[in-house]
Amino acid sequence: MKVNNRRSVKLKKKTSAVIALCAALVVTLLLGAVAVYGLGTGSNPLIRPWVPRPNAWPESIALGLDLKGGVYVEYEASLSPEQVAGEADFNTLLSSTMDVMGRRLTDKGFAEATVSQIGSAGIRVEIPEVTDPQAVLDLIGTPARLEFYDADGNLFMDGSYVQSASPAYDERMLPCIQLNLTAEGQKLFGDMTSKNIGRTMPIYLDGELLMNPMVESAIYGTVQITGDYTTETASDVALQLQSGALPMELRQDKLDTISATLGQDALSTSVLAAMIGIALVMLIMIIRYRLCGVVASWALVIYVLILFMLIAVVPGIQLTLPGIAGVILGIGMAVDANVIIFERVREEIRAGRPLIHAVRIGFKNAMSAVLDANVTTIIAAIVLLAFGTGSVRGFATTLLLGVITSMISAISVSRFLLTRFARVVHKPSLFISGTAAQDESQKEAN
Repeated sequence: MKVNNRRSVKLKKKTSAVIALCAALVVTLLLGAVAVYGLGTGSNPLIRPWVPRPNAWPESIALGLDLKGGVYVEYEASLSPEQVAGEADFNTLLSSTMDVMGRRLTDKGFAEATVSQIGSAGIRVEIPEVTDPQAVLDLIGTPARLEFYDADGNLFMDGSYVQSASPAYDERMLPCIQLNLTAEGQKLFGDMTSKNIGRTMPIYLDGELLMNPMVESAIYGTVQITGDYTTETASDVALQLQSGALPMELRQDKLDTISATLGQDALSTSVLAAMIGIALVMLIMIIRYRLCGVVASWALVIYVLILFMLIAVVPGIQLTLPGIAGVILGIGMAVDANVIIFERVREEIRAGRPLIHAVRIGFKNAMSAVLDANVTTIIAAIVLLAFGTGSVRGFATTLLLGVITSMISAISVSRFLLTRFARVVHKPSLFISGTAAQDESQKEAN
C-alpha cells in the first residue's frame, strides 16, 4: 500500500513537472513572438502575423549614433569676460547651456539626440539620422542674441524681454517671426516706437542686422519681424529665440559624421557575430552537460528575450556598439553562472545523492560563487556608469542591465527548469557526462 502511495505521489510530481515545462515553453514562445511581431496594438494581431510591428522589440530599441548613423560634435565651453568679472558659477552655466541645446534639438524634432558633459568643460552632442549636419550645428551652437536699437543707435531692449517666439505669416502671407513680449517689454517697446515714428529702428540678431523697419505707429502688442525668410529659416530663428541664448561661449573642438549605411553594416555584423557566438555556446553546453546544457540554452534564450525587452522599454537606453559588447559580456556571465551550478550538481551526483537532491544542494552550494562574481561585475558597471562618458556609459548600461538579468535568470529560471527536468528524467548520465555509474543507484532510490 505504501509502495502504491509512493508511486502515486511520484506520478503526480512527474505530471506537474511536465505541465510546468510545457507552460514554460509556451511562455518562451510567446516572448519570442512578441519580440519579433509586437503586440498587435491598434490592429488585429492575426492579420499578416509575419509582418513586424512598430512596437516589436527590434523596431522599438533606440539605436545609438554608431549603429543608426548621424553626426556628433564636441564643444569646449568657457565664460565670457563679463561672466568672469561677475564670478559666475561655471557648473550652473554649463548645465544651463546643455539644457538650451537639448531644448533646441527636441523642438526641432530630434527626440533621440543626446547632450552630455565631457570632463569638466566639454559638451558632446550626438544626433542620429541627420540629413543636413551643418544646419543642425548652426541651430544648436548659435547664441541667438536679439538686440533692439533706437533710431540714434542706442540699445534699449534685448531678448530677455521676449516671452515667446514663433514662425508666422504677415499681412502679405510671407513668412515672418512673431514675438510676444513680456508686460515690461511691451511698454518699453511701445514707448520707444512712439518716440521714433517716421524713423528706422534696427534689430540685430547675433550682431548682424536682422531688419531695419520704418516705424509708422506705436506698437504695444505683438511684434512681427519681417524680412527675406523662408518658412524653415523663420522657424529656425524663432526656435533659437524661444529656447534662449546660450549662457556660455562655445568652441567647436571635434566634428564627425557616420553614414547610415556604415551604421547598418556595423549592426548587422554585430548581430550575426552574436548569434554565431550564442549558437556555439549552446552547442558546447549541450555536448558537455547534456540535459543540463539544454536547460542552460533554454534559460539563455529567455535571458536574451528579457534583456532586449528591458533595453526596449527602459527609457534613456540606446543600443550602441559598446552596448552590444556589454550585452555579449552579460551573456557570458549568464553561461558562467550555469557552469558553476552544473559543476556543483555533478559533484553531488558523484557523491551518491539522488538526482533531485543533487540539483537542490548543487544550486545551494553554487549561490555564493554566483553572487560574488555577479556583484563584483555590478560594482564595476556602476563605477563606469558614474564616471564614464559617451561609449563607456553605453557599455556600462547594458552590462549592468545584463548582469542583473543573468543573475536572476541563473537563480530562478535555470533552477525552475532543471528541477522539473529532474522530476521527469531520472538518469543522472543524461544530465551530466561522466555520471553513468550513478544510474543504477538512482533507480534504487526511485
